Amino acid sequence: MSGRRITGMANLAAAWLISVTFSAQADTCPDWPAERLALETQALAEHIEVWDRAYHDNGESLIADELYDQALARLENWQACLDSPTPHQPLTRVTSSDGTRTHPAAQTGLTKADEDGIRRFTSRRDDLWIQPKVDGVAVTLRYQGGELVEAVSRGDGERGQDWTARVQQLPGVPVTLPEPVSAVLQGELYWRLDNHVQARQPDSGARSAVAGAMAQREPSQETLNRIGLFVWDWPDGPTQMTERLAQLTALGFETADYTHPISGQEAAAEWRERWFNGPLPFATDGVVLKQAERPGVRNWSSSPPEWAVAWKYPSQQALAQVRGVEFRVGRTGRVTPLLWLYPVTLEGRRISRVSLGSLERWQAWDVRPGDQVAVTLAGLTIPQVDSVVWQTRERAALSAPQPGRYHLLSCFTLTPERTSECSAQLLARLTYLSEQLGMRGIGEGTWQALMEAGVVTELLGWLALTPEQLQQAHGIGATTAAALMAQFDAARQAPYATWLTALGMPPGGDAGLGDWYTLAGYSRTDWQAVPGVGPVRGEALVAFFSHPDVQRMARQLEQAGVDGF
Repeated sequence: MSGRRITGMANLAAAWLISVTFSAQADTCPDWPAERLALETQALAEHIEVWDRAYHDNGESLIADELYDQALARLENWQACLDSPTPHQPLTRVTSSDGTRTHPAAQTGLTKADEDGIRRFTSRRDDLWIQPKVDGVAVTLRYQGGELVEAVSRGDGERGQDWTARVQQLPGVPVTLPEPVSAVLQGELYWRLDNHVQARQPDSGARSAVAGAMAQREPSQETLNRIGLFVWDWPDGPTQMTERLAQLTALGFETADYTHPISGQEAAAEWRERWFNGPLPFATDGVVLKQAERPGVRNWSSSPPEWAVAWKYPSQQALAQVRGVEFRVGRTGRVTPLLWLYPVTLEGRRISRVSLGSLERWQAWDVRPGDQVAVTLAGLTIPQVDSVVWQTRERAALSAPQPGRYHLLSCFTLTPERTSECSAQLLARLTYLSEQLGMRGIGEGTWQALMEAGVVTELLGWLALTPEQLQQAHGIGATTAAALMAQFDAARQAPYATWLTALGMPPGGDAGLGDWYTLAGYSRTDWQAVPGVGPVRGEALVAFFSHPDVQRMARQLEQAGVDGF
């Protein structure tokens, strides 16, 4: 299911683009044979099982929550595409483990809603309250006569790991309550942060820090001191929310400080915005809306209830499916891998491609079509790939360009042997040249058309063109040809120093030192005598001025009457 096509030019662009055929959107069924879809679906299910085991059994978070949620949604979609959906059931294995305990009250999951879902939820219910969704590790605490007698990790919601001994070591969790009450409390063990603003530092690593501390055999006292407790529910507590909050406050818990009544979606949005952009002592990943009235604790299950819902913050990372891999060769010969993605949205931006920065990174990550990558926005503007989340079982064959074949002095012209290989670099050179010479209205698209028509096959091939030759290119008529000729004529009048830059002269070659023939006669020693030019740059300048293609272009410019040549 792999193929190769040339980006931007039918047969000339020397950028390599390797792709496989998928559906137009990542949330529809991949255009794979059923056998491959089954193979990739099974592979994804296995990845999710590994993440589940690490998180719930070992307290280790291998993947960000939002990426996990997106991966789980993708698994469910692919299962549906196979016409035999089997919902993911995390951690059914923990039910028989000797190291686990049954929750005295099931820890419910939460349905995740968007703005419309929140509007529907709030419009159909009364006596609603909101809390920050603290980003930590969930725990159930059981007090008997005011003494902590049991602590259970979330696990699968029905059973979890026995954390009693470790939790009793945490200064942030009271071992003895100020009143001799018996109660089951559910909450979040969180990593204490100083005036943490979620919008500024979305990836705090807080949850992993707590999970790691709970998994350590002998965490330091300093580590134990950093763990706090936020109690978000009292399943067997008073029926009325106000009474529950008042009693939790009397018991020493800060629940009431972060639990507020709301009248509807707008009020919920205000609290969500405030907690996202304001300082808090813990990391958060959204808000939780709940109605005060809920069924008796005996009717609770690990399934998402109807009386509570989560409204998460905008995604900071998106799980993106790679559609193709393009290797772009730039003007200086640098090879840059570019990933084409099935579009994802981050911070309101639609992202369909992202650069990997260097060929070395692509080689280390081995990204292929069909792989799933984590995409973020650097500085809220520049999309970047943070990691490869998982790779497809069936690997598409890729053929990357050899970086040694491209450099500052390669591909000034197309030769029969290297037409396809050199087209991308020559196109980049032409685009840069027209920018430096101030050719208005002449950019990559124009040069691409002229190259496809075979009209321009070298960097200065446009100097001797006629209007009739220009009109051989697609989309160029008599009027456009006349405008192009005017720009070409004006470019001949550009200053000598500008021309040297446009040709790609390495930095340091001060045009004020002399005309072309003077500079062409400089030795390495002469160049190193120029301020700011060292051995490496001097070598590059000698190589530039002595290169046969560059010398040929200098003669062309001399014949064209360009000043300095």
